[in-house]
Amino acid sequence: MSKKVYPDAVAALAGVLRDDMTIMAGGFGLCGIPENLIAAIKLSSVKGLTVISNNAGVDGFGLGQLLETKQVRKMVSSYVGENKLFAQQYLSGELELEFNPQGTLAERIRAGGAGIPAFFTKTGVGTLVAEGKELRQFDGETYVMESWLRADLAIVKAWKGDTEGNLIYRKTARNFNPMMAMAGKITVAEVEQLVNVGTIDPDHVHTPGIFVQRIIEGSHEKRIEQRTTRKRD
Repeated sequence: MSKKVYPDAVAALAGVLRDDMTIMAGGFGLCGIPENLIAAIKLSSVKGLTVISNNAGVDGFGLGQLLETKQVRKMVSSYVGENKLFAQQYLSGELELEFNPQGTLAERIRAGGAGIPAFFTKTGVGTLVAEGKELRQFDGETYVMESWLRADLAIVKAWKGDTEGNLIYRKTARNFNPMMAMAGKITVAEVEQLVNVGTIDPDHVHTPGIFVQRIIEGSHEKRIEQRTTRKRD
């Protein structure tokens, strides 16, 4: 068995977690979130965390669990509308928030993984997002400079992975997981299916194993964030 494979989430994070570290957590809403690794972070009781994630989960699930235990000091996010506790902690001054347009957040993470310290975008020009940042003209248009995002640890969730850490994501889970896997000093992945090396067609790999240091196979609840239905006619 590969040295990258660990028996469970707690073992996979052993020796990696510490107070005041920066963690990237993959997923979009509740889709593609590393449920087992988040639960292991909660069990570890590390605190003062800066968490970079599209969202903060919902009350009682996903990253919302780390808000309940007040392990998170700062969130770097683009959407936090589903979590009442998040809003409560932010408005009371308990939680710091760095808010990003969603595309900007994705590109900042991608830039971090690609080794690009900064880039210019039109998104946010003329708004609070651009305050205190460098503005520059390109072809007669104003752009704002945004900096890369990197993390001490990236936790990601994939549909299938092999024992060397090559990963395949499904559908919406590809939104943030692939670039976060590249932007962490250490990347720990959890997968629904763990297979032997050579099982996955190289053309189907989304994240090459060179970016993944540790991997586990886990079971996943896969909650639905919002269920909207209409009455049948």
